[in-house]
Amino acid sequence: MNKLKILNDPIYGFITIPNSLIFDLIQHKYFQRLRRITQMGMSYLVYPGAHHTRFHHAIGCVHLMQQAVNVLRFKGVTISEEEETGLYVAILLHDIGHGPFSHAMEHSIVNNISHEDISLLFMERLNEEFNGSLTLAIKIFKGDYHRKFMYQLISGQLDMDRADYLKRDSFYTGVAEGNINSERLITMLNVVNDNLVIEEKGIYSVEKFIIARRLMYWQVYLHKTGLVAEQLLIRVLQRAKELCVLGHKLQASNALLYFLDNKISITNFTDDALNIFAQLDDYDIISAMKHWQFSEDFVLSHLCQMIINRNLLKIKLKNKTIKSHSLEKHINNLMTEYGITREEALYFVFTGSISNQAYQLNTKQINILHKSGKIEDIVKASDQLNLKALSKPVTKYYICYPKQKL
Repeated sequence: MNKLKILNDPIYGFITIPNSLIFDLIQHKYFQRLRRITQMGMSYLVYPGAHHTRFHHAIGCVHLMQQAVNVLRFKGVTISEEEETGLYVAILLHDIGHGPFSHAMEHSIVNNISHEDISLLFMERLNEEFNGSLTLAIKIFKGDYHRKFMYQLISGQLDMDRADYLKRDSFYTGVAEGNINSERLITMLNVVNDNLVIEEKGIYSVEKFIIARRLMYWQVYLHKTGLVAEQLLIRVLQRAKELCVLGHKLQASNALLYFLDNKISITNFTDDALNIFAQLDDYDIISAMKHWQFSEDFVLSHLCQMIINRNLLKIKLKNKTIKSHSLEKHINNLMTEYGITREEALYFVFTGSISNQAYQLNTKQINILHKSGKIEDIVKASDQLNLKALSKPVTKYYICYPKQKL
């Protein structure tokens, strides 16, 4: 069977699958599940085109990693065939642990488990199936491999993950500000003292990358409508879990019911739990909400109707923390209007905060290699004064409450 397939991608054109191991991993049911996980969660309620999946993104990352390996080899960096495959596998599987709607699951039906933890569990399971051929990829993914720059290509401030998702999300949302030149950035890559650097000629591309990241976060990832939709989804799953604990029978897929009925954390995330998690995707949640919108439970039915019909809560963003009296006013109004308890009202009236830091100055820096051989952090190397400002976190506070009638 020909395993060196070519895929047509709307961003990069034709993408070649580099070897048979990558092909077999893509064909595996664990990876195929990513076709049913939306890359941008609830953002399609704001940007109707944002229906692309984690599958798209992972394939795009492999393509960019192929370019990076070719560029670094051309510049004299030794990368063995085994290391090359390790990089491809690590970047292909870096998001395999995402649950339905990407991040909502982490805050609702599993306890203190990040998608990275679950990705690692999937990789270890696949390593058993593929007779240890993922061992090096796992070392690189965890940052345990002695060649540091390889981990930086997977997880850094200028890694192949970000290089793909900014460009891809910009394309599918239509938000042109995020359209970075990932090919140019990759062409400027080099390695010095085992650390990834960008050659001086690429400094303006890096500036554009950091600014694009800031704009995409405020305009897309932290857009207030997408934010309130995700918060509602988290609350739908929390309420469903609460009802299951109280003995209510809810209609849902077996996989979803397993996570609603059981308290799953990293300590009891067994092989069985992983197999059941592998059956979960966006369709389980959408299907469940279509049933639950007719539930007798006031909270669950109204939360589901809000998402299904895109009749969301009102959300206001402020630069200062929300005063408790404005929160209390909305809670009391809701309790009076519908005769519900305070606990029930808190599902519809709540506050929170969001933070955006386009560049982290002290961790996983982006270093510029000058012609003289001097290496300098992008903030010091750049004549763009606002890059320093972009390295400071900006926090905004939000309050959500019903518009008129639920």
